[in-house]
Amino acid sequence: IMSAVAFDILPLKLHPFSQSTPTGLDCLGWKRCISSPVITDGALDKTALTDDVGSEEDLYEDFRSSNHRYGHPGGGGEQLAINELISDGSVVYAEALWDHVTMDDQELGFKAGDVIEVMDATNKEWWWGRILDSEGWFPASFVRLRVNQDEPMEDYPLKVEGGKEDDSSSGTRRFGMGQTTKDQMRTNVINEIISTERDYIKHLKDICEGYIKQCRKRADMFTEEQLKTIFGNIEDIYRCQKKFVKALEKKFNKDHPHLSEVGSCFLEYQTEFQIYSEYCNNHPNACMELSRLTKVNKYVYFFEACRLLQKMIDISLDGFLLTPVQKICKYPLQLAELLKYTNPQHRDFKDVEAALNAMKNVAQLINERKRRLENIDKIAQWQSSIEDWEGEDVLIRSSELIYSGELTKISHPQAKSQQRMFFLFDHQLVCCKKDLLRRDILYYKSRINMDDMEILDVEDGKDKDFNISVKNAFKLHCRDTEDVHLFCAKKPEHKQRWLKAFENERKQVQLDQETGFSITEVQKKQAMLNASKQHHTGKPKAVTRPYYDFLMRQKHPTLPTTLPQQQVFMLAEPKRKPSNFWQNISRLTPFRK
Repeated sequence: IMSAVAFDILPLKLHPFSQSTPTGLDCLGWKRCISSPVITDGALDKTALTDDVGSEEDLYEDFRSSNHRYGHPGGGGEQLAINELISDGSVVYAEALWDHVTMDDQELGFKAGDVIEVMDATNKEWWWGRILDSEGWFPASFVRLRVNQDEPMEDYPLKVEGGKEDDSSSGTRRFGMGQTTKDQMRTNVINEIISTERDYIKHLKDICEGYIKQCRKRADMFTEEQLKTIFGNIEDIYRCQKKFVKALEKKFNKDHPHLSEVGSCFLEYQTEFQIYSEYCNNHPNACMELSRLTKVNKYVYFFEACRLLQKMIDISLDGFLLTPVQKICKYPLQLAELLKYTNPQHRDFKDVEAALNAMKNVAQLINERKRRLENIDKIAQWQSSIEDWEGEDVLIRSSELIYSGELTKISHPQAKSQQRMFFLFDHQLVCCKKDLLRRDILYYKSRINMDDMEILDVEDGKDKDFNISVKNAFKLHCRDTEDVHLFCAKKPEHKQRWLKAFENERKQVQLDQETGFSITEVQKKQAMLNASKQHHTGKPKAVTRPYYDFLMRQKHPTLPTTLPQQQVFMLAEPKRKPSNFWQNISRLTPFRK
């Protein structure tokens, strides 16, 4: 295990605009006692953000030289408390909020919902932990500390099936003044829900008043379109959360927290929580716009000055903007824990059970949309690997690869057969030809608009339209032009997979129309630009690890560098179905040239 001394050996590079992310919402809203100039409601206070001395840079340096640091949780009381507990021999557990895919043997991989023993929290960004026999580094922002630390490890996490669990032991033990251990555990969870909601409201208020309000005063620096890109609909989220926390407060029993009935609040606001979907979808755009702006020093100093004047903790703006994404993912975990400690006879039991399912559905909806957005980069990379591409980009109409494989295409008028690779996206089927010598190279040949097609199953035997014998065949018939395309698969099971894929393609299109899913022009252009850059620099067209680098290679474990913000957050349920995009593509068409 790496000791605290090792951190002295491996100093981290400090950046004014750090790429750090919040460890948790429970550390927000700490009282900070300092005096600082305040930005008034009128025009921007010239003594605050511009000259007496000169510029935002002067204000920023003045604050830094005065040691006005509002510590990130990694440098504050929470982290010190964790390390003191560890030093005293206590076992500290954290619960994973999202999947962490292991990219190096010195990192600890886990799934959302896993419980990790925290063994070293000296660094604010990366903690050292253990799961069973595996140890390694993991991002502190991917976990939350377990509410009930004294709960036996073998009892946690308990997967609730149908809302029932064995409470024969925990429900009968007594705690304190006649209260069962289970009631005390429920009290802990209720208190966490209430306290984190209060802190979250403070956090949203700081963003709206500390950043957005001040940015709007600087029309010379920001357009309304830029502010919409950076902050999304976070002001709508703030208004929604204020109403939600008031509803929670009304249901909170201060004298006997375990008797609180909060499940109905989540049910009441489940529809309103869907506004998080818009925010999460926009978040990659926000990261890109912030990355572009912060290449200019005046924006770096301006954002830092806003943070300091609002007395916010030491996290950069992109880190603050990540927390709504974290929050909506945290609700199912909190409700699952609350249900675990709620007796079936409790008046809140049925509402909590229903609220858990409702919030899982909300998270799944957002997760699916996020997954789709992540796929557009892969689709753009795929297209850049295809030689002789013609016509519009795939992303103009599509955002999901449904299926891919090899088929024999038979064309009129001479029933000429051609072996081709086909890629079925939503709205279109792309046809490519393999290079005769380099079978990993594909050439674009044509595409079919699936919106105009109907799929016809063809029986084995002689086909009347083409006057040839076929096997494992199906047709695509254009309703407008009456054109017919005949395809043959190698095996019956391959044909059935294609027929199922065509069915799924229509379902996907319909679902997108019902939910209003779409990809912005900015996202499409950025994905194609990134793919073009990668292509011209000669990088391999395969899945690589573009965002994990390490400080140095040594015999003892080394601390990973900070993750880029746009790569940090992953919306994921504990048993999220992984995307099969690359399995479909790489299984058939390696991209190396």
